[in-house]
Amino acid sequence: MDISAISGLYKNTQQLTTPVKSQSANGFDSILNNAMKLVDDTNTLQNQASAQEVSFALGETDNVHDLIVAEQKANMAIQYTVAVRNQFIQGYNTIMNMQI
Repeated sequence: MDISAISGLYKNTQQLTTPVKSQSANGFDSILNNAMKLVDDTNTLQNQASAQEVSFALGETDNVHDLIVAEQKANMAIQYTVAVRNQFIQGYNTIMNMQI
């Protein structure tokens, strides 16, 4: 799955896709912090979409365009997060299957 087209949703995702220059624990901490930020951003987009849905359902707004845009952003963020998670799990499984 090519996820490069949706990487514009996140401002800091370049740090996730750049190779780690150091094999130290600090490199892993950086990757972990960026992954946690990705999850937080996805959660924020989901909350914004839910707020738009509630606002539309209560009749506080009649702007369908903003509702659909918020829902699409949340959907794309979830797809991107799941793709990153799947790649991480695939890498983890590859490492665990290595024989010394």
